[in-house]
Amino acid sequence: MRTAFGAGFDVPDGYLNTPSIGVPPAPVADAVAAAVEDWRRGAATPGDFDEPVARSRQAFGDLIGVPAERVAIGAAVSQLLGVVASGLPDGAKVLVAEGEFTSVTFPFAAHAHRGVTVTEAPLAQLPERVAGYDLVAVSVVQSADGAQLDLDALRAASEAAGVPVMLDATQAVGWRPLRLDWADWVVAAGYKWLMSPRGAAWLAVHPRVLDRGVPVAAGWYAGEDPWQALYGLPARLAGSARRYDLSPVWLAHVGAAAALPYLASLDLESVREHCVGLADTLRVRLGLPEAGSAIVSFDGDAERLRAAGVVASARAGKVRVGFHLYNTTDDLDLVLKAVR
Repeated sequence: MRTAFGAGFDVPDGYLNTPSIGVPPAPVADAVAAAVEDWRRGAATPGDFDEPVARSRQAFGDLIGVPAERVAIGAAVSQLLGVVASGLPDGAKVLVAEGEFTSVTFPFAAHAHRGVTVTEAPLAQLPERVAGYDLVAVSVVQSADGAQLDLDALRAASEAAGVPVMLDATQAVGWRPLRLDWADWVVAAGYKWLMSPRGAAWLAVHPRVLDRGVPVAAGWYAGEDPWQALYGLPARLAGSARRYDLSPVWLAHVGAAAALPYLASLDLESVREHCVGLADTLRVRLGLPEAGSAIVSFDGDAERLRAAGVVASARAGKVRVGFHLYNTTDDLDLVLKAVR
């Protein structure tokens, strides 16, 4: 058991795969286990999960700097981005980063039958390419290699051109302090840096674009009063971003309700310094320039790393590792021993 930032983590040495699956603090896993036990004994009722959903919704808003009433819940990034993509007009033009994670690009590319086009550009060039597009959709931190978007430049360019922006914060929120209240949409999945079970995701919707999405997965939970929206027509959807809610994956939100408030309570600048400090130390020792990101991508033999006890991923032809708050120099040393 490791202790970091006031919590215990049952994480083994060499676990550097947070960009794929985050490891929960012990209280998060305990909360999910207790919920499973209640379910097993027939002691759970649907209403029991409203409070965890509300807590995770609020904490996600806190982590990205938006009020909870702007936040919709879902199960995955691609599912939530279906809301945004379906609201685009026929023939819309979407600008994305080259090599972007496909959960960001596929929801828009799937509307090619309506004339929606998706154009790739180098990440660093996105701000200068904004004009003439109907939407920019991009990750704050790139999944493949940890490259970071220049948020200030994109904000300035998009506001000058009047082009809305959708940001995927999945690989950033949880280790990097964020203030994204200016963006039109912000989406993130919880099972990576937010250390929650898979099945919880969130979409923050700016009031100026609240009516531009389409609630393609609307059900009872998207109702103004979900418990009074169980049967019959007409549709009576929420007037807030909750109109885009998916019925919650219960156990995932039980975990998220424990994990996200814990993260939101931390000094995230200290978390960033810890994570980036380890990552940039590894970069320097591998002969790479510092990048200020918690994710490191490098040429290496994934099998050799695995044999040395390092849990990592192979992405875009390279080895990818990520340093979260539970990682230490011991993990870094395991990587260096494996590659030398």
